[in-house]
Amino acid sequence: MELKDTVALMLSDDYTDRFKAEYYQLRIRRDQLYDMIARVDTGTLDHDLPCSISIYAEQCASMERYLRFLELRAEIEKIEL
Repeated sequence: MELKDTVALMLSDDYTDRFKAEYYQLRIRRDQLYDMIARVDTGTLDHDLPCSISIYAEQCASMERYLRFLELRAEIEKIEL
């Protein structure tokens, strides 16, 4: 799934669709950031980073925590992700 695939959910009048869009978008962005960090670790990133890798790592960890909260809410609210 790509970000563009979440547009219909994001624009829906249904709260659960918008919730799913938020979750999927965050997961996509977290995965992309994680992949970038992995490329830095392996020396295969093809450009220089403007920020310290530790900032990106902290951002990725925060995104992971946010995902866990959304997953918990989805379980409680019976929203299938």
